[in-house]
Amino acid sequence: MNGFPTHTRQGLSRLLLAAGLAAIATGAAAQDKAPQIMQVPADNRIVWQAPAEGAITYECRLTQTDGARYAWVIAGAAATLGAGQSGQTGTYKSPPDTWRAADGSTLTGMETVRANAGPDRLYDQLVLANPSSGVGLLTGVTYIQRFVRAGGGVPQSSCSAANKGHREQVRYQADYVFWKPN
Repeated sequence: MNGFPTHTRQGLSRLLLAAGLAAIATGAAAQDKAPQIMQVPADNRIVWQAPAEGAITYECRLTQTDGARYAWVIAGAAATLGAGQSGQTGTYKSPPDTWRAADGSTLTGMETVRANAGPDRLYDQLVLANPSSGVGLLTGVTYIQRFVRAGGGVPQSSCSAANKGHREQVRYQADYVFWKPN
């Protein structure tokens, strides 16, 4: 910036400061809406907020969590991530939990927190991201939050020995928030 006149350097400095403060404010607003247990450490910033629409596939299975009983269990999921403020799009699929940005960068992650999003809704979650593959938007992402807006809850139909192995898809809408260290 030394080659620029003083007034231009000052203007650029103010612009960069404003952009940095806006990013911090956006991160703070996202943190404010998250339950404390789902908040990301303060030394991270948002790099992508993506609205998503998709489906959760449930399968009726015999479970052993509270003694043997039949229950709907998540067998898979798929969603399209729309363009957020970054203008990027992408996809989400599981298992394993995998996010792919349109630029080809990909990452997987491990759920660390699950929070009840409300009746008949899929749970919100906080994911610790694994290192990404490819170079792009998802490079360096450390955390992913999913905030469910609607749907995705356990099917309302019964799950019993009579329909063991039966699968049902339930639509959902959510916002995925991707974080990187400052």
